[in-house]
Amino acid sequence: HDLGEGTKGELIFPPYHIWTVNGVKIGFLGYTDHLVPIRQSPNYSKGIIYTKPEENLAHYVDVLRNQEKCAFVAIIAHLGLSQQIHLANIPACEGVDYILGGDTHERVRKPIQSKYAKVVEPGAFGSFVGKLELKIEDGKVVSDHYELLEVSATENKADPKISQLIQNNEGPFQEDIFEIAGYSTLPLYRYFVIENPIDTMILDAVSWQVPEVDIVLSNGFRFCPPKTTPDQTGNIPITNGYIFDMLPVDSMIRTGKVTGQQIQEWLEKELNNVFAKDASKRFGGWVIKFRGMEIEFLAFGDEGQRVQKALIHGKPIDPDRVYSICACERDGDPDDMLCRFKGVMETENTAYTLHQAMKNYLAANSPVSPTPPKSAVALDAPPTLLTQVYGVDYQFK
Repeated sequence: HDLGEGTKGELIFPPYHIWTVNGVKIGFLGYTDHLVPIRQSPNYSKGIIYTKPEENLAHYVDVLRNQEKCAFVAIIAHLGLSQQIHLANIPACEGVDYILGGDTHERVRKPIQSKYAKVVEPGAFGSFVGKLELKIEDGKVVSDHYELLEVSATENKADPKISQLIQNNEGPFQEDIFEIAGYSTLPLYRYFVIENPIDTMILDAVSWQVPEVDIVLSNGFRFCPPKTTPDQTGNIPITNGYIFDMLPVDSMIRTGKVTGQQIQEWLEKELNNVFAKDASKRFGGWVIKFRGMEIEFLAFGDEGQRVQKALIHGKPIDPDRVYSICACERDGDPDDMLCRFKGVMETENTAYTLHQAMKNYLAANSPVSPTPPKSAVALDAPPTLLTQVYGVDYQFK
């Protein structure tokens, strides 16, 4: 909704689309994440009101089923798998056949059968295509079959038109995109929920660039294709373009001060965002990343009581002590906020952006070996945990 004086205004996009095939109507209803203003930099969604799907889902299903007479209704969603499963289990979703989801890059190979709808999500990085086949007889869907197809670079050749389009657009930036900023001795990826080599490298770079702080924080991002192929040097090249893949927004690095008490409360809140028992409370991101602090926690423990041990520079967190922290500044966040951390004191921007820190660090330290340091250790889950979804018949593979 467009925002006018704090009231709901006009819809920005059509809420649904109907595709007619051989006289049979297929209805698609679109929803994006109502948490966008919290999860993203606030200025990116300024002036827009996001509503929860359940606020008007039943109305639109009624329109598609009873007025438009659709034989099949699918939600196209960018909510993340946990939120999509939650949605498929509530009465507002009655009358929906499938939720064709995105956002958390999960590889759903067998539809997750929820109370009212089936839920799927088709991987990431153009590596997969979801294929749904419907069998329709007398205007009614009698069967459906879904599979996740893997895209092979050797078998599925690039489309010449699209290749040309990319070339035309990348042309002026080609030199910069492919310039090598440095090398890694280890494969770079971001698959694991708790710690990853890519995020470790970002933390290493920021703490090298801003060494005087106690704790460096980085977001629990879920995107960025893996980079695993060495070049003639025997190491894996990190280009300027790949730095953009890892960090699409080049934010300023900001410092501030917080108490030990604030850190403890923030840790519990962030862990609940990832592992909440109630799927509707799970954010799309993974465990926040940090350096300078070591924690042991129960991923599947009770809300507010997950952290079992927390040390800063090897000593237990002192609730009354003030610690310095550093993270990226999000466009539109209040001055006293850092990395979704509220009430930060004495915030100040450094002279560096994330990209500058990464390039400076690689120039001085390449080749790097970003081995996850076990700053965060789950006592009830492996370090190789690949999904935050649990309690349903699903495995990321």
